[in-house]
Amino acid sequence: MSLPQLPLSGVTVVSLEQAVAAPYATRQLADLGARVIKVERPGDGDFARRYDTTVHGHSSYFVWLNRSKESLTLDLKDPRGLEILNQLLDGADVFVQNLAPGAAGRLGLGVDVLAQRRPRLIPCTISGYGTDGPWADRKSYDLLVQCQTGLVSLTGTAEETARVGISVADIAAGMYAYSGILTALYTRATTGRAHAVEVSLFEALAEWMSQPANYTRYGGGQPPRLGTQHATIAPYGAFTAADGNDVLFSIQNEREWNVLCADFLRRPELAADPRFATGSARVAHREELNAVVAERIARSDAAQVLKDLEGIGIACAGVNDVAAFLDHPVLAARGRWREVAVPGGATVEALLPPADLAGLPARMDPVPGVGEHTEAILTELGRTGDDIAALRADGVV
Repeated sequence: MSLPQLPLSGVTVVSLEQAVAAPYATRQLADLGARVIKVERPGDGDFARRYDTTVHGHSSYFVWLNRSKESLTLDLKDPRGLEILNQLLDGADVFVQNLAPGAAGRLGLGVDVLAQRRPRLIPCTISGYGTDGPWADRKSYDLLVQCQTGLVSLTGTAEETARVGISVADIAAGMYAYSGILTALYTRATTGRAHAVEVSLFEALAEWMSQPANYTRYGGGQPPRLGTQHATIAPYGAFTAADGNDVLFSIQNEREWNVLCADFLRRPELAADPRFATGSARVAHREELNAVVAERIARSDAAQVLKDLEGIGIACAGVNDVAAFLDHPVLAARGRWREVAVPGGATVEALLPPADLAGLPARMDPVPGVGEHTEAILTELGRTGDDIAALRADGVV
């Protein structure tokens, strides 16, 4: 029985990509069946290949971001390499790039030039701070953007700020690039017009900062840093049980607050206490409230606390480290792990894409080696064996 065709089968994406944001966008297109041709530098390829060597000698970042792609090496400073890229673009649907500011334009790959030569091509540009404006020429990376958007000022404890522990600005930009490209493909299919897509790391993360922005602009000050506690909801956070393990729970509404007081704290009178009777009052008297909650939780071990909270319908969880997350029963029971091959013959466990499409299989093809598909792609473009050998000899591919 043949497998059903994936939604983006027949769509070709050419990507001048590096690091995280653009590769994350294109990997998600590959997940849906798009052919993604990743153009890398001859020799070392995408520098993210060398971020670390923890996954069978490969980078944990690169393995995550680059499955199901084809790798083509090209020296774009050589006119022959640039000619090959332009030949690829003639048959492509989408062109993605997150090169340094101005680099695409210097290669003759600016959005306006592409639109004139290839009106059906959808170009997607991922930048640090936008392609115009006062910071258009600045380089950026994830932590810089976390700092510039104010995210770092919200993360950590009262004594110390902290970066978010994953590449959240890159991930945000990659997600918006992915959704923007899907929208542009749909628009082209329905109207015949190709729209360029532009996303910056700064503006992607700025969107995610909208709630604290509202709080600060209209509340007279920014939310405080409270570790696992929540700036605008209480009780909400991690508390230590008698066995030393932490339990996190939150109260989302007045019904849950009444239940917590009566059935967990065993102090129903607290529900109507003026210090705690409303959400705003509980936040204002957080320290007093947390002391009451902490005393109760410290009387039982974590497993019993979780059982008691779940029994009365309060959302709660233990606080996992990454090793515990890897063995999470939800991921195991729902079959979310799949094997993916990496260069060298090993396999790794990778998570399925989070959006399940009923009746369609998941695409989980291998992670490519540097230039692994160069010869096949060049042959497809009409280059002979002698042509390819000459290009290799000159370091063009």
